Amino acid sequence: MMEQLFLAGGIALVLLMMLSLIRVIAGPTILDRILGGSVIGTKTTVLLLFIGVLYDNVGMFVDIAIAYAMLNFIATLAATKFFLRRKSVNLEDLES
Repeated sequence: MMEQLFLAGGIALVLLMMLSLIRVIAGPTILDRILGGSVIGTKTTVLLLFIGVLYDNVGMFVDIAIAYAMLNFIATLAATKFFLRRKSVNLEDLES
């Protein structure tokens, strides 16, 4: 019973990740795209924990999820700082 609950939650997360992917692809600004990527990374972290519960090996998947969450956070900060510090391009001009 519990496995079906986590499997349904995982499927729901994948569907929500696809909705966030629309924001990444068609975001009006570059910051919207960065935020969409960050949301996908956060949902992936939770999905990794669900997979750990389904495989009865939560300890290993918690370590992987923490490492992935840290990399996602650092990448989001780096991309945001990069695009905010560019002086030659305005954020409104990055819609392409």
